[in-house]
Order: sequence, then C-alpha cells, then structure tokens
Amino acid sequence: MTEARTADVRFAERSVEADGFRIRYLEAGEGEPLVCLHGAAGLRVSRGHEILAERHRVIALEVPGFGESPENDRSASMRDLAATMTEAVTALGIHRFDLLGNSFGGRLALWMTVLQPERIRTLVLVAPAAILPEDRGQAGPPMDPNVLSAHPERLPPRPPLDPAIVEKQLALVRRLAGPPRDPELEGRLPDLDVPVLVLFGTSDRVIPPEMGRHYREMLPNCQYVLVYDAGHLLDADRPEAFAAVVEDFVQRPDGFLVTRKSGLLNP
Repeated sequence: MTEARTADVRFAERSVEADGFRIRYLEAGEGEPLVCLHGAAGLRVSRGHEILAERHRVIALEVPGFGESPENDRSASMRDLAATMTEAVTALGIHRFDLLGNSFGGRLALWMTVLQPERIRTLVLVAPAAILPEDRGQAGPPMDPNVLSAHPERLPPRPPLDPAIVEKQLALVRRLAGPPRDPELEGRLPDLDVPVLVLFGTSDRVIPPEMGRHYREMLPNCQYVLVYDAGHLLDADRPEAFAAVVEDFVQRPDGFLVTRKSGLLNP
C-alpha cells in the first residue's frame, strides 16, 4: 500500500477486484462515503478532496484502463463501465453513498445513477462532460494544466505521465464517451429523482459553463452553481469554495441555498 498526500491528509492507495478488473483507488477520512470519479487526465486528489475528507470517507476510484492499469478493451460502453464501477463500490462493502464525478467522470457518474438510483444519496457533477456543445469534435480533452486550470500554480505536484499512458487514456475516453450528446442517457434524466448538484467554474475553458443549464432543465431535482475564478479543475482552483458547496449540498440537499458570499452564484 502506498500513500498520496495533500497538505494535511494522507490518501492511502489500495485496490479492489470488481468485474474482472483490479481497480486502484485512493481513500482518506471517515464518515459517510463519498465516491469520486476522475476526468480524462486520470486519478488525482486535490486540496478540495482533502477538505472533504475531514468529514467524509472519500474514495477516489481509478477507471480501468487509466494509469498503470492494462488497456481496457472490455468495457463496451459507458453503461458497461458504470456497472463495473458500481460493482467496485459494492466490493468495498458500501451500498448507499454520495457520488461525485468530474468531467468524463461526470458522465460516468450520471450513468451509475440512472442504472441504480436507489443507491445514490446525492450526485455532484463537477464540470460534467455528459452534455457537450453539438459542434464539439472527438479529439479528446486538453491535458495542458494552463488550459484545465485557472490557477495552475495551485495544482499539487504531479509527475508527468508517460505519453503512451496519456494516449491509452484518451483513446478509451474517445471510444466510450462517443458523440457530444447521448440521447439514451438524456432520455432517462427527467425520471431521475436523486438530488443533483452541477458545478462549473466561471473560467472553464474546456466545457462552456452555460452547459450547466441543460442539466437543470432536464433533471427534476437539480441545483446549478457557478464558482467564480475557477477553471475546469475547480476543486484545485477554488478548493475551499468547492468543498464548502459540496459539503453543504450533501448535508442538506433539500434545504440547499447559495449566496454570493463565497464567490458562488446560482444563475
């Protein structure tokens, strides 16, 4: 077992067997489980995750085919991958949990939720890539920290990835994510009664923040919040604001209220 450390919290690195995959994950904290799904850049933890781990059992799962794991040619669709990730949570002895997905992980988290909504207490979508502009191509998301982050100087140190690993990950994202819009997924959103929080940074240069309005229109129980002065990696750009709004939402989804005091706006 190894450890990934942010400022004050150590995330223990472990693995779990699920659906024929050995899935790596990072874990810290105690309390109600908060399962986190990463974006196309791969598994990472930030200061925002560290703050959340002060009150929650934070479990950041690595998607099979990312990092040092073997190439994933078995997951035929996002639906298949969602079933695998849900099985991983089950293997950890967790039935009901809060779920957070970032970018590509946001689309994956939505699929997990529509497949087994009774298991998801609340869903937080951080700059989700489930609904994208129609004119967006399939070249894959940028990996440049200066594009992903409004404040790259705040990103925790991370060794550069092997180019072969980056290409392996992007190939999987392109294959599974498919076109900008997913009619099957979107067709199921109006029936989803799980409380959902959609977060975007006002300075996101990867996905236009206004895409958040689509989720609010389609989901019957959805809050859409903008975080000022944050890019695509808003949990790293504005960790305190990110953690505060996530914590407030998961603690009281039915009484959730946003003010401008923390640089947040519910448009």
